[in-house]
Amino acid sequence: MTNLKKVLAVNLRKKRSVLGITQARLAEKANVSTQYIAMIEIGRKFPSLEMMERLATALEIDILDFFSPPPLPAEGLLELQNTFFPDLEKSISKSVGKAVKKAISAVVASYTMTGKK
Repeated sequence: MTNLKKVLAVNLRKKRSVLGITQARLAEKANVSTQYIAMIEIGRKFPSLEMMERLATALEIDILDFFSPPPLPAEGLLELQNTFFPDLEKSISKSVGKAVKKAISAVVASYTMTGKK
């Protein structure tokens, strides 16, 4: 399945779900078969421009909404940045510090075992 088909399939399904309508209801509103809607939603069919216009009208959206990436959840990303990343940074710093100390100890031990001074 091409990326364009995937984007259309995901967005059509999402827009339909947000409205709370079934594939059958959308098919009825767009004057097309339920099977055709299902095939678009799984990426097996790619509708004509005329069909996309009918689907957009049935869903009460702009036709370009079928090809728009979903918006990023800005608040969720900010929360993640403010809570998770500081903890992650501390964990990484601690782990790297331990690994460096262990590596230095191994080099020192190896050096002293060979009798080099």
